[in-house]
Amino acid sequence: MKQDIYYIRYALRFAGMQIPELLTVFNAQVQSRGWSSMRAYHDQALIDEFQHRGIDTTAVYDGSIISFAHPVRYELPDNKLIAIW
Repeated sequence: MKQDIYYIRYALRFAGMQIPELLTVFNAQVQSRGWSSMRAYHDQALIDEFQHRGIDTTAVYDGSIISFAHPVRYELPDNKLIAIW
C-alpha cells in the first residue's frame, strides 16, 4: 500500500501538517461508515504520520485495525493519542 500513488499523496499532505491539523483530520472521520480504497489509503497514511512522529496510536490502532469510534486528543507529556469518550 505504501507505494501506491494515492497513499503517497496523502502521506505528503499529512507530513506538512501540524499535530492539531492531523487531529482535525482524524476526528472528521469519527463515526464515518463509508469505505473505499481511497479511504484506506487516507487512513493508513494518517496513522503512519502520527507514528512517524513517534506518537503512540494504541488508543485507536492495534497494528491492523484503525478505530474511528471516538474522537481523539493529543497528550503532549505522554506523546500519545487519547480517545475521548
